[in-house]
Amino acid sequence: MEYRILGKTGLKASVVGIGGEGFENKSFPECEEIIDAAFSNGINIIDIYNSNPDVRSNVGTALKKYPRESYIIEGHLCSVWDNGQYRRSRNIDEVKEAFEDFLSRMRIGYVDIGMIHYVDDKKDFENVFNGEIIKYAKSLKEKGIIKHIGLSTHNPDIAFMAVESGIIEVILFSINPAYDMLPASEDIDFMFEESTYNGRTYEGIDPKRGKLYQTCENKGVALTVMKGYGAGILLNENQSPFKKALTPVQCIHYCLTRPAVASVLVGVSNVDEVLAATGYSNANDKEKDYSNVLSNAPKSVFKGYCMYCGHCAPCTRIIDIANVNKYLDLALVQNSVPDTLKNHYMLLEHHGGECIECGACVKNCPFGVDIIGKMKQAKELFGA
Repeated sequence: MEYRILGKTGLKASVVGIGGEGFENKSFPECEEIIDAAFSNGINIIDIYNSNPDVRSNVGTALKKYPRESYIIEGHLCSVWDNGQYRRSRNIDEVKEAFEDFLSRMRIGYVDIGMIHYVDDKKDFENVFNGEIIKYAKSLKEKGIIKHIGLSTHNPDIAFMAVESGIIEVILFSINPAYDMLPASEDIDFMFEESTYNGRTYEGIDPKRGKLYQTCENKGVALTVMKGYGAGILLNENQSPFKKALTPVQCIHYCLTRPAVASVLVGVSNVDEVLAATGYSNANDKEKDYSNVLSNAPKSVFKGYCMYCGHCAPCTRIIDIANVNKYLDLALVQNSVPDTLKNHYMLLEHHGGECIECGACVKNCPFGVDIIGKMKQAKELFGA
């Protein structure tokens, strides 16, 4: 299993993690079986948005056998249990009661990342960040009950606001190749409606989402991923907007090739689904390759957008073209190139300026990227 640093938190998370939805309506033995399979295959991060007391108790009991420092918990504030149903709340008394219940049932002592749950519109964001919710989150951090403050959202506009707040260190964000084509919206249902994708002319990654990932990378705000499979749509040939099914490994790899992404949190309902996700660790490059599905998608115009897939290799000058392009894209969203970013670029063994314009990479690229032009741009921007 590969592990990545969660931005400024310094926490080291497995690139594949577990989302909480798979624990719903499961017995304790079933929850324990999922967690044991996950941990034995290298997973060390779990997101528990669930307010269901049975889920909290089952997961907490299953975790009891493991040393607390061996795993990372994203635990959500503002997720409450109301008459047998989940509900999001901004009532501070309800929020406090629900989080105290979370701590009691999970029996974990502290939460690594306290997630402010499900903020998808600007008015809600302003209410949260100008009111009692953020004060409560900060007080929990001061007491060491939560170590870092995060936020979950499906809306890139809100994610940008979270980054700029300077308070949020981790954002739980919905990422996959289908969602990346969609503009910002305050309507989460928009992402799940089949009509959203039918007849849609794709124009590559939505610029705002692309800029978000790059900005998070530059600012040290980590992204953990929800909806990496598109709620299962991308695994089904008949439902996928690409008219061809992606595998779990391909979906995970797509997410992990986005800037700032540290871990893909997969909803798993059984051990087989755990193994399908953790199979990423042993997958070869061919099994991870998503480019053929995306580049041949009907009505898809990915042409010209670097997807960091690495198919441009091998380079005759041994330039890591995907990383050069990634650093270039990160730099282009800045008014000036940060020293840290330039240092990362300069640490590459070979640079864009070494390109001899042989064109071998251009022939290999499935997305028609002007690689030679990008290498020239990188040389001009970074000086090498």
